[in-house]
Amino acid sequence: MKHIFFFLLLCTATFAQTAQIKGVILNEFNEPVENVTIRVDEIGTTTDATGFYILQVPANKKITVTFSHITYKTSTLKDLQLNANEDFEFNPVMNVNVEEISVVTVTATNKKRIEGLTNIEPTVIRKIPGANPGIENIIKTLPGVYSNNELSTSYAVRGGNYDENLVYVNEIEVYRPFLIRSGQQEGLSFTNTDMVENVDFSAGGFQAKYGDKMASVLDITYKNPKQFGANIEASFLGVNAAVEGVSKNQKWSNVTGVRYRNNSLLVNSQDTETNYKPSFTDIQTFLNYNASTKWQWSFLGNVAQNKYNYEPLFRQTNFGTVDQPIGVQVIYDGQEKDEYLTVFGAVKSVYEYNDNNKLKFIASTYHTQEQEHFDILSQYRLGEVDTNIGSETFGDVQFTRGIGSQLNHARNNLDALIVNAEVKGFHKLETKSEIEWGFKYTREDIRDRVVEWEVIDSAGFSLPNPLLGYTDNQPYEPNQYPLAPYQYVRATNYTTINRFSGYGQWNYAGKWEKGEYWLNTGVRFHQWQVNDQIGSGKSQIVFAPRAQFAFKPYWEKDMLFRAAVGVYNQPPFYRELRDYNGVVQKDVKAQQSIHFVLSNDYSFKMWGRGFKLLSEVYYKDFKNVNTYTIDNVRIRYRANNDATAYAYGFDARLNGEFVPGTESWFTFGYLKTEENQDGRGNIARPTDQRLKFAVLFQDYMPNIPSLKIYLNLVYNTGLPGGSPSYADPYNYQLRLNDYRRADAGFSYVFKDEKIQSQRRWLKPFQEFALGFEIFNMFNNQNAITNTWVRDVYTKSQYGIPNYMTTRVFNIKLTARI
Repeated sequence: MKHIFFFLLLCTATFAQTAQIKGVILNEFNEPVENVTIRVDEIGTTTDATGFYILQVPANKKITVTFSHITYKTSTLKDLQLNANEDFEFNPVMNVNVEEISVVTVTATNKKRIEGLTNIEPTVIRKIPGANPGIENIIKTLPGVYSNNELSTSYAVRGGNYDENLVYVNEIEVYRPFLIRSGQQEGLSFTNTDMVENVDFSAGGFQAKYGDKMASVLDITYKNPKQFGANIEASFLGVNAAVEGVSKNQKWSNVTGVRYRNNSLLVNSQDTETNYKPSFTDIQTFLNYNASTKWQWSFLGNVAQNKYNYEPLFRQTNFGTVDQPIGVQVIYDGQEKDEYLTVFGAVKSVYEYNDNNKLKFIASTYHTQEQEHFDILSQYRLGEVDTNIGSETFGDVQFTRGIGSQLNHARNNLDALIVNAEVKGFHKLETKSEIEWGFKYTREDIRDRVVEWEVIDSAGFSLPNPLLGYTDNQPYEPNQYPLAPYQYVRATNYTTINRFSGYGQWNYAGKWEKGEYWLNTGVRFHQWQVNDQIGSGKSQIVFAPRAQFAFKPYWEKDMLFRAAVGVYNQPPFYRELRDYNGVVQKDVKAQQSIHFVLSNDYSFKMWGRGFKLLSEVYYKDFKNVNTYTIDNVRIRYRANNDATAYAYGFDARLNGEFVPGTESWFTFGYLKTEENQDGRGNIARPTDQRLKFAVLFQDYMPNIPSLKIYLNLVYNTGLPGGSPSYADPYNYQLRLNDYRRADAGFSYVFKDEKIQSQRRWLKPFQEFALGFEIFNMFNNQNAITNTWVRDVYTKSQYGIPNYMTTRVFNIKLTARI
C-alpha cells in the first residue's frame, strides 16, 4: 500500500516481461528437422515440418536453451540474455555428436541502445489511460516530446512542429490527412495498438536510413502471429477488436483490427455546447507469407473513414485575472460537415539470399479524399464577469465591453494520391562492419480547391481586411474603403511532385583497450521538383551527412556514452508549399536542421531491480525555416523560407521497476527555441515549451492483486498563444497558461497470466478485465490556442483561450482469448 499512497493512490501492473527466440533447425545435410524439442526450464515447444520453431522466454535474465531430438544428440545454448520484447533468431544445426553451442550473451548494450532508440512495450501502450489512447499517448511522456492537446495524436519534438515527425510501420512511411486540424476533427491515429509488436522512438540524431524530416522517428513493427488469438476492448469512447492467426504449415499469418471511436464524451465537456456526431472508423490488416526460409512477403492495408457533423450552439469562456475577470458569450448558428476517406496499401518483400546479405522491396499507395465544409455565424458579447457569489447572475457577463459577429465560410476539397517504390540492401562484412543502402521514388498528385472567407462585424461596423491597408476609425468617422471580407482565400491547385531519395550508411563495431565502441556514418540525398497547372518549379537537391559514435568503457558500472551529429533536411510536403492565400509556391526550399546530441545511458540496480537513467543535451541550428502560425488549432505556413532558428535543451528519463514486476518512468525536459524572421530579431517559436515533467507510473495492491491502478501525468509550461494568420507574430508573444493533466485508470483483472480463475465462464479467456478511467483527474483548464475577438469601439483585440476537456469518466472492458 505504501506505493499507492506515495503516488497519489494511483498505481498499476504489467505482465511479466518476455522475449522471443525463433529460427529454423537443420541437420548436417541442410534438411529441416521436425519434432525437435526446444525447452527453457518448464517452457517448451517443437519444430514443425519446415524445422521452424518459436518460443516465448523470460527476459532480462540468463537462460539456457536445450534442443533435443530422438535421432540427434542434445544441444544447448547457454547464457542467453534477452531484453523485453526482443526478437532473437537462432538457427542451430543438429548432428550425431554431442554439441554444446558456444556462449551467446545479449546484454543491455544492444543495437537499439547504441542507436539511441527508446523502446516501448506494447503492454504499456495498451494499459496506460489517456483521452486519446495509443502509442502517441505514451510518446508524449518521453523526453523531448511536447503536446498540449489531449484530443490530438500530434506532438512536437525538441522545437520542431507537428509536421516534422517521421512515422514508419514495418519500414513503410505512413501519412496523415492533409486538411486535418488538431483537436476534435482529428479522429484515429494510423497505428492500431492491438496489432503492434514493437515500438522504437528517437527524438533526434537518428541515422541516415531514416527519412527526410527534421525532428523525430517513430518506428513501429506489427505482429507476425504464431498462433490464434482475438481481443476486444469496449468503452464509452468506442470499440476495438482484433483477430490473429496462422496457417497449419506456418507459411501464412494474419492480424486484422477494426476500430470505432466517438469523441462526444470528451468534446461535450468543453466550453462550447454542441450537437457533435463524429464517426471515426477504420480497418487494418497485416498479412505475411513465408515463401521459403529465404523469401518472405507481407501486405499492409488500411481503410479509414472519418465523418464530422459539428453544430456549435453556445459558448462562454471566462479568462483574465482575479481582479479583472473577463468573459465572452457566443451564440452560434450554422454547422460544419467534414469527411475524410483514406485508403492505404503496401507490399513488402524480403529476400535473404544468405546470412550476410538481405534485400527488401517496398511499394505503397496512399489515397485520400477530403472535404471541409462549414458556415458558422457566431454572435459574441465581451465584457466583465459577475463575481458576486450571492448574485443570481454569478459567472455571467454583465458589463459589456464589445459586441459583434463573425461569419466563417469554407468549401475546401482535396484529393491526393501518393505512390512509393523503394529498394533496400543490408550486407554484413567480414570486418565486423555492415553496409546499408536504399533508393526510393515517390510521386505525389494533389488536387486541391480552397475557398474560405470571414466577415466580421463589431459594434455594428464591418471590419476591413487588414491586408488591404485601409485605416479604420469607426465609429468616429465613416469608412471610406470598399466592403470586402475580413479574410478571403480562394485558390485551385493541381500539383504533382516527383521525388528521388536514397541513403547509404556504414556500421562498425570495434574494441579498444579501455572499452568497446560503435561507429555509424551515412549520407542521404533527396531530389524533387514541383509542377502545377501553370508550369514547373526548380529541380532541387539536398544532401544530409550524419554520424553516430557510441562508447562503452570496461567499467564496473554499466554506462554507454553516445554522440551524434548530422544534417536533417525537410523538403516541403504539400501543406508546406501552400501559403496564407492557399497558393502553392513551387520553389520553397528544404528546411534544414543540424543536430548535435550528447547522451549518457546508465543501467544500474536499485532495491535489487533494474533501472536506467538516460540523459541528453542537444543543440539544433535551423536554416531556410518555413515559418508558420497556429491559427485556431490549424498550422498555416508562410511558404517563403524567410527565417533562421535554433533550439537547445536537456532531457532526462529514469525508468525501471519502482514496483516489482512493473515498469514506470519519470521524465524531465528543458527546451528553448527561437526564430529570427528577416533579421528582425529572435522571438519564441510556436513550440517554445520551456519545461516538461511527466510521470508514467504503475503499481498494484499487494492485498488485492487483481486491482491494477495506473497514472499518466504531464506538466508543460505554457506555449506562445499563437497569432491570427494575417498578423505580425512579433506583436503576439503572450503565452498560454501551463498545461497540467493527470489521467488515472483503475482495472480489476478477473483473469490474466498471473491471476487464474476457476469461474467456468472465464475458461475461454486468457485475459478479462474491467476498468474505470478518470481523464483530467484534477479538472485543470488547459488551453490549446487563442481565438481572437476584435472590437472596433475599444480598439482592442482579445485572445480568448480555446480550452480543452474537463474531468471525464470512462468505463472500459478488455477481453482476450
